[in-house]
Amino acid sequence: MTPLLELASGQHYPAAALYVVATPIGNSADITLRALHVLGLVDRVAAEDTRNTGQLLARYGIARPLMALHQHNEQVAAARIIEHLQAGERIAYVSDAGTPGISDPGAKLVDAVRAAGLPVIPLPGASALATALSVAGDWVATFSFLGFLPPKAKQRATALQALVTDPRALVFYEAPHRIVETVTALAEVLGGARRLLIGRELTKLHEAVQVGTLADGPAWLAADANRQRGEFVLVVEGAPPPDVVAENQHDALLEILLKELTVSSAAKVAAAITGGSRNALYTRALALQKD
Repeated sequence: MTPLLELASGQHYPAAALYVVATPIGNSADITLRALHVLGLVDRVAAEDTRNTGQLLARYGIARPLMALHQHNEQVAAARIIEHLQAGERIAYVSDAGTPGISDPGAKLVDAVRAAGLPVIPLPGASALATALSVAGDWVATFSFLGFLPPKAKQRATALQALVTDPRALVFYEAPHRIVETVTALAEVLGGARRLLIGRELTKLHEAVQVGTLADGPAWLAADANRQRGEFVLVVEGAPPPDVVAENQHDALLEILLKELTVSSAAKVAAAITGGSRNALYTRALALQKD
């Protein structure tokens, strides 16, 4: 054992326990020393995809029996894991990438193991959620994590409508084949003036972090087909206080600006002139344009 791994081994790791282990979201060097120690210590590793996990373990010279636990077999697999735990084994659970149970399988397993009276021990590490928030900036004071939005347009719009007045930043995960329509829907429902962080392929070779507005998001994605590839984290600015701008307080100014500018630009200029909320001004400008 290397000196660094000896540091990770300094904690007691009881038998008959489930270890929930975070793994890298892209860069394999992001695995923790403690994760490596525990993955080498346990009797078997339960994994969302045994092929992916097998490759990760092989990279670090770890050989352990693997068993599959994914969203389609979680309850059945959890029962088998509990049998192994009751026999005194240590078992680690890993999802394909990041922290299990966060838009990944693992939560039902944790419930089942705890209900069986057995210990569940978390090993923290990589998370796409925390990675994106760490580079968002001070406009994210509090946040709500929503995971993946519904794939169908009507259900997605309904889900977003319920979030229109939420003052917290909103964090979503999204897949490449839905990223453009999701960002477009966010702008349509929440208003284009809100700030948006797009985190693409975080920690991977083609990582990109783009900060702009919801109105700018679809165009940024469309400018290069490569920008629509990979896994995404979206961080959207929360709603402004409801009393920042009276509904029609700046209509005259907005109407003048809209004759020469886009809705997004008109709201930006009006906010600079009046000191009002750009989000609220954008929403009002959009209504005036439609009228």
